[in-house]
Amino acid sequence: MNTIQQTVYQAFGLRIQSEISLPELQQVNDTIDSIDVTIRFGDLSKWEHVVNARETNFSIQLAGFMFRMPDTATFCISEGEQIVVDPLPGVSEDKIRLFVLGTCMGVLLMQRNRFPLHGSALLIEGKAYAFVGQSGAGKSTLAATFVKAGYPLLSDDVIPIAYKDGIPLVYPTYPQQKLWQESLDHFGMSSNSYSALHDEYDKFAIPVGDKFHNEPVPLAGVFELAKTEDPYASIRKLERLERVHILLAHTYRSAVIPRLDLKQQHFSMVAALAGELEAYQIHRSTTTFTAPEIVEKVLSLIRSNRYSNS
Repeated sequence: MNTIQQTVYQAFGLRIQSEISLPELQQVNDTIDSIDVTIRFGDLSKWEHVVNARETNFSIQLAGFMFRMPDTATFCISEGEQIVVDPLPGVSEDKIRLFVLGTCMGVLLMQRNRFPLHGSALLIEGKAYAFVGQSGAGKSTLAATFVKAGYPLLSDDVIPIAYKDGIPLVYPTYPQQKLWQESLDHFGMSSNSYSALHDEYDKFAIPVGDKFHNEPVPLAGVFELAKTEDPYASIRKLERLERVHILLAHTYRSAVIPRLDLKQQHFSMVAALAGELEAYQIHRSTTTFTAPEIVEKVLSLIRSNRYSNS
């Protein structure tokens, strides 16, 4: 496999030095002293029999948190500082990147005591708002509608959250969204202009360019998308126990939390966030394209809350 010279990137609120090309991320000029995370190729074959022997691909070993993706690679994430990739022969770096920027970064963020939500986050009225939901709920489509309306993207897929000086902050990831062909059709966008994600030929990587906010922003609220056959969109406020539920349900790669021995730490952060944040459930129609309507309702709600709290 061809490798490139190590490059330093800024993403997830971290300085990342990588042997693997990560063109989605923003490059920075920096010195070795300021690196938070290193990503490199390495030989993990001595752990292969242990990882393969497990019922699941996830395993804690002395080297760190390990998992193996069939036909791709074995990955090891250690101490929130290093990702080692042992690729299978002939696998493309495009496929490896999906797991490095997805599962690997989700685990690494947890190791660094950062809470990863699964969804999209945007800068609205000076605050960060997260949009979560089950697969196919329309998170990225709604985020793309906000971006087209002039509201910058903070994150798509993994939303890193951490407290600083008692304030929960969303840390930006990188200026790209993942959209299904159906979403491109709604926006009148041709898939010929974009790259398909590896093995997801109906889903595409969409750069957002300068419509990306690259500084941490206080998290003000969470919206959960839920599908309904009603042709109209609606929003209801969630009570505290419901807020706890959606934060638990939409934690990125939540299945690995017990293996990392982080259940108590995770629940403590969820409980703290549920006590501080506003949270709502959006019912969006499966029969009509309601994303523009939802954007207007969300903006009206946010502005109304700001006015009432001022």
